[in-house]
Amino acid sequence: MAEDAWGPSGWMSTAVQQEPVERIELHTDRPQSARMYDYLLGGKTNFAPDREIAAKALEAFPGLRDVIRAGRAFLGRAAGFLAEQGVDQFLDIGSGIPTSPNLHEIVQEVNPAARIVYVDNDPIVLAHTRALLNSTPEGRIDFLAADLRAPKAILDHPCLSGPDPALDLTRPVGLVLSAVVHFVADEDDPYGIVRTLLDALPSGSWLVLSHATADASPDQVDRAGSAYRGGGVGIRPRSREEFARFAEGLEPVEPGIVPPGEWRPRPGAPVSATTRDGYVLVARKP
Repeated sequence: MAEDAWGPSGWMSTAVQQEPVERIELHTDRPQSARMYDYLLGGKTNFAPDREIAAKALEAFPGLRDVIRAGRAFLGRAAGFLAEQGVDQFLDIGSGIPTSPNLHEIVQEVNPAARIVYVDNDPIVLAHTRALLNSTPEGRIDFLAADLRAPKAILDHPCLSGPDPALDLTRPVGLVLSAVVHFVADEDDPYGIVRTLLDALPSGSWLVLSHATADASPDQVDRAGSAYRGGGVGIRPRSREEFARFAEGLEPVEPGIVPPGEWRPRPGAPVSATTRDGYVLVARKP
């Protein structure tokens, strides 16, 4: 791994070369959540084990694709909203495989000088960082190979706390946790993880959060979750009450905690009933 291309512990900057794809171990022999997500969105960056488990989940819950697409559309609307509020720094943890429009494309269209740090622990995301590292000349995009379950390691990384950090953590940051926290088991303390990240950000920062739930379709979601877990991909849908705990101490903007399709939908956009199998929020840190 070239020293001029990568910073310590897998930090990649927009201004540098990247690790050759052929030298990255992709673990294509077992399913991974990012590739299953890509498949369910209609992408092509997935392999037979990903498609097999995703197909089982779809058989159990035919509306799963609608839920995932609604969540992705919410992310775009939320990112645009924050950029319009003047937020010009974003920390997207669990960013996944590039799916256009990516967060940086949305926010840099509003503010070309916006800076984004993508964080993911899936090796296939490393193999596709050329698509991620396509910033405007005025802005900056960085990629950090790290795990959401180790928030302090993310915050202490030179990418965020070094001499030339990608983000200035003394200024408001948009923390994006899109369709990722439901992969954090209760024993890994998801609430503590989110709180650790928010505590490191200043007043005026924002949380964008989306999460699976079984409130609307418990039997189908439970069977789909069993398919995920049968493939070695742990998933933990949470109730509205459990989801609301992530927003404690924050100021949610209207319409508050809602299914993804109901968060400030585009005029005339259809809202599928199956999009109720998830919750989203956008909330400000006072």
